[in-house]
Amino acid sequence: MIDIYDLLKKHGTFIYTGDRIGDLLLIEDEIREYYKSQVLDIKDYQTALLIIRGEIRKLETKEN
Repeated sequence: MIDIYDLLKKHGTFIYTGDRIGDLLLIEDEIREYYKSQVLDIKDYQTALLIIRGEIRKLETKEN
């Protein structure tokens, strides 16, 4: 996740709403936009999505 936050920061994007899962969903949307804009290659895009979705699953598991 640190690499993902660094990527966002590099492009001037800071996401913090106070809701961790909400933040991760917004980050996922932003990563998708980076890919569409050809800022990320397919490998980095896929890796980022896997990491983000894994974090979401961990948080959802903790809540239940």
